[in-house]
Amino acid sequence: MPTKTQSAPVRTWKQVIWLAVLGTAVCVGLSLALNYLMLFSDSLTPFGRGAVTAIIVPIIIGLPLFALLGWQQIEIRRYRQELTRSGTFDQLTGCLNGKVFTSMVDRRAARPVGPRSGAFLVVHPEHLASINLRFGLEWGDEALRLIASAIRSSVRKDDLIGRIGTSMFGVFLPGASEEDAKEVGQRIRGTVGDIYFAPKGDKDVLAISVGGVVFEHELDFEDMFRFAEEGMAEVPDEAGLRLSHVTN
Repeated sequence: MPTKTQSAPVRTWKQVIWLAVLGTAVCVGLSLALNYLMLFSDSLTPFGRGAVTAIIVPIIIGLPLFALLGWQQIEIRRYRQELTRSGTFDQLTGCLNGKVFTSMVDRRAARPVGPRSGAFLVVHPEHLASINLRFGLEWGDEALRLIASAIRSSVRKDDLIGRIGTSMFGVFLPGASEEDAKEVGQRIRGTVGDIYFAPKGDKDVLAISVGGVVFEHELDFEDMFRFAEEGMAEVPDEAGLRLSHVTN
């Protein structure tokens, strides 16, 4: 007995065959009808009748057919773009998803050319569990979206942002110095602190913890993440940042 997955292609091919037969029959009928009508026109020579038929039939058949095919190509391209985007970006925050972010960081670190130094920041939203409990998960998701937007507006052009956990973001700063990393981290903290967040009309404050690592030689993602998380245990500086350093 055929399964559902086996019967689906059979139904598809039946629909294709039925459409092909029906479309061909319509085209043949249209051509015969037009030629029959041309027989009653005394003002046209046999060549003229053939020329009219040869021009009108392709226009009537070909124009809607090629318009439909063109529209389908546009739709297929749009679906492919949506699939690519859904496989690349996190749907909630619009940042790179964890898998793609990790792969891009590792590839850039392994390039034979380009900056060998850089920095990696880890951004932890604070009080997210409290927001979820007090206002609901939808407001926790909204807080993540707002924080992600603040991060995107605070980084440099070539920096990479990824959602690397349920409530954690990673920011890769290729070629960044310690001063660059501090500047970006301060901008992120300041932008998040300026967000107006009032779930259910009750104004609340969004806050984040920022830790990171500054390195002189390329590191893979796992090492950068480990050093950045270790940096979170350090005492924050006057700007509220926690940065560790790797010199070898």
